[in-house]
Amino acid sequence: MVLMAFRRFAPRIPGAIIVVVAGAVLVSAFHLAARPGGGGIETLGTRFGGIPSALPAPHMPVKLSSWKDVTVAWNRAYTLIPEATTIAILCAIESLLCAVVADGMIGGRHKSNCELVAQGVANIASIIFGGIPATGVIARTAANVKSGGRTPLAGMVHSATLLVLMLLLAPYASHIPLAVLSAILMMVAWNMAEIDHFKSIFRAPKADRLVLLTTFGLTVLTDLTKGVGVGMVLAALLFMKRMTDVTNVGNLREELDESGDEFADLIDPNSMSRRVLPASTEVYEINGPFFFGVADRLKDTLRQLERPPRVFILRMRRVPAVDATGMHALGEFYGKCRKQGTVLLLSGVHSQPVYAMTQYGLVDKIGLENMHVNIDEALNHAREIVGEPPQPRPDDALPEVKREKLR
Repeated sequence: MVLMAFRRFAPRIPGAIIVVVAGAVLVSAFHLAARPGGGGIETLGTRFGGIPSALPAPHMPVKLSSWKDVTVAWNRAYTLIPEATTIAILCAIESLLCAVVADGMIGGRHKSNCELVAQGVANIASIIFGGIPATGVIARTAANVKSGGRTPLAGMVHSATLLVLMLLLAPYASHIPLAVLSAILMMVAWNMAEIDHFKSIFRAPKADRLVLLTTFGLTVLTDLTKGVGVGMVLAALLFMKRMTDVTNVGNLREELDESGDEFADLIDPNSMSRRVLPASTEVYEINGPFFFGVADRLKDTLRQLERPPRVFILRMRRVPAVDATGMHALGEFYGKCRKQGTVLLLSGVHSQPVYAMTQYGLVDKIGLENMHVNIDEALNHAREIVGEPPQPRPDDALPEVKREKLR
């Protein structure tokens, strides 16, 4: 109640510090600490023996003096991999979230890689002194910023202050009642829950709500490790499902006709409706990331055609990335085209797919001469294969003002 009153009527006053100090003073003054015979109030001293007033000597968690020690250490580390992974992910998310909050308060821009590397080094050093993994905390970060902190020096001063308080005031901390700390933790948990944000997610799509409730339920009913692990897997599956839904392989002959006068101001220089396809040529386009979720769609493309074309142009201008399964499917598709006497041409391939295809060996297999920067070069190559004369780009015949708009 006292904490809620401070938050309601005096938000600028650090109510938690006042409550901790007042609780410790009352327990010490009236000798209310728990006694061996029973009764009294549990404190840090009666439950845990107080807080050390000096830093422990640095030491390695495990001694590696023989191969047996190495084996024992490896087995212990192997069993801790799931929990360690979950803690590392949570620490990374929390620290980056703190950095984003601080950016919004001071109008800055943090360096994510620097934050994570520094946190990893600090946690490793902490373990050498008997510590536990830690992360950035939004409450302390916000307090630091509101106090004028703008540079990494503010965090260093904060750490040094905590060290001095631990060395000088640790004996008095043994009088702090556990009930006071429990009340503070309840308030912290309530503030971290973000009830308004939690309610707003219930207006999200059903799949997102399912991920939220599953993660929440597992965290409450089992433990944080299972909740975060299952939640990340469900979120990844949901992301792949949505990427599969938005990625498609379609025939560009089915595009809407945009050649009428009503489309004069909306001319798309890349539209196939403004181009004449060569004889016995099919043009298909992949829209979206080409990964294992949509690889089968390309495999079934030739089966949908009544007879194999002489040239098959695969337009990839909207493929930002391709994975190993997508390249395998593209390699199989090239093999089917070759068996049926169809020449496969690629158009508009971006840098990441080109690099991945080069590493995979697809560029050598398909042929660099069959990969073109834009659709017009691919169409003219197709005309050369079927014995037709080349044609200029459609926008070359437009007035200079219109061509300038298109660029």
